[in-house]
Amino acid sequence: MTEQAKVPAIRFAGFTDPWEQRKLGDIAERVTRKNENNESDLPLTISAQHGLIDQRLFFNAQVASRDMSGYYLLRQGEFAYNKSTSADSPWGAIKRLTRYEKGCVSTLYICFALLNANPDYLVTYYETNRWHKAVQMIAAEGARNHGLLNIAPDDFFDTMVSLPESQAEQQTIGAFFSRLDSLITLHQRKYDKLVIFKKSMLEKMFPKDGESVPEIRFAGFTDPWEQRKLGELSSEFQSGDFISAEEILGSGPYPVYGGNGLRGYAKQYNHDGFYALIGRQGALCGNVNTAVGKAYFTEHAVAVKANFLHDTRFLAHLLGCMDLGRYSGQSAQPGLAVGVLKEVETTVPSKAEQQAIGSFFSRLDSLITLHQRKLELLQNIKKSLLDKMFV
Repeated sequence: MTEQAKVPAIRFAGFTDPWEQRKLGDIAERVTRKNENNESDLPLTISAQHGLIDQRLFFNAQVASRDMSGYYLLRQGEFAYNKSTSADSPWGAIKRLTRYEKGCVSTLYICFALLNANPDYLVTYYETNRWHKAVQMIAAEGARNHGLLNIAPDDFFDTMVSLPESQAEQQTIGAFFSRLDSLITLHQRKYDKLVIFKKSMLEKMFPKDGESVPEIRFAGFTDPWEQRKLGELSSEFQSGDFISAEEILGSGPYPVYGGNGLRGYAKQYNHDGFYALIGRQGALCGNVNTAVGKAYFTEHAVAVKANFLHDTRFLAHLLGCMDLGRYSGQSAQPGLAVGVLKEVETTVPSKAEQQAIGSFFSRLDSLITLHQRKLELLQNIKKSLLDKMFV
């Protein structure tokens, strides 16, 4: 059964044929093969972000039974629908098995193989929200059990799918988003590698507890690091000021920082320059961020700036390595007092070595931010195109 559908706002040149609405059951067949004789020992789960993935990697444990002979056996290229809802997937998630040759999934999943539609197209279609309405119409009202939608397989295969009549257009769309996904994955890996590299260098370029020299140093620096109190390193070490939610405006010129970093924007500022910010209350007690330029620091943050004998960029990374949360008060709501923080002891090198370390990590942070922005840009481009290239 088919019916004509609308056409998307953006199409590739050369394609003018109408799109159609087809039942999923017309383009796919259900897969119910069991994992007899335990042909596969790979337990799979569906992640909205990672797709069908080894359950042991995703949960760091095996949730499935040891004997998976009663599970469905999914082969590479086939699809599975997880009816569990989440914030990211309010109507569940539909993913295709691409990472592995085969694997086992719960019989609560609805599995299927395509008959006459382009798989890359369908992968991307199910990343949009275009299919949500069809599932919403068949999900039993109020019949959820721990977030599991009550959807019968027959009803699921009656849901309508929007797709181009032309297989060539399906293939072109699928290939385009497949390449875009590869580019996003590439930048995600670059970003992840830089974050891991920074974490490793922080561990090696600052001395471990009880030691006076780090594992790795820049050439020319050999003197041991000296013990100092945090209060001796700073010219400013003070809590921010209270600001009401009404005063934090999305269009204000000055960023507002709390214990967890940027919170919004305001029309006023109370600090100007480069600062290290220490979260002083709640779950983010001891969390360290940085702020540059004119900004407003709330009462949930302690602003720290190094004195002329020390380097603030170095100090910011030093503070981030110190687990400052352990110095919070032992109350129901953890809190860091400025007076307590000033008395915390640490070790520091000469100002010249501080500047070398601070400059190194500042450049590394800039590179991480650059890749993060590229990644966010690509993700936003994909989101926009998903909205405009599907109906």
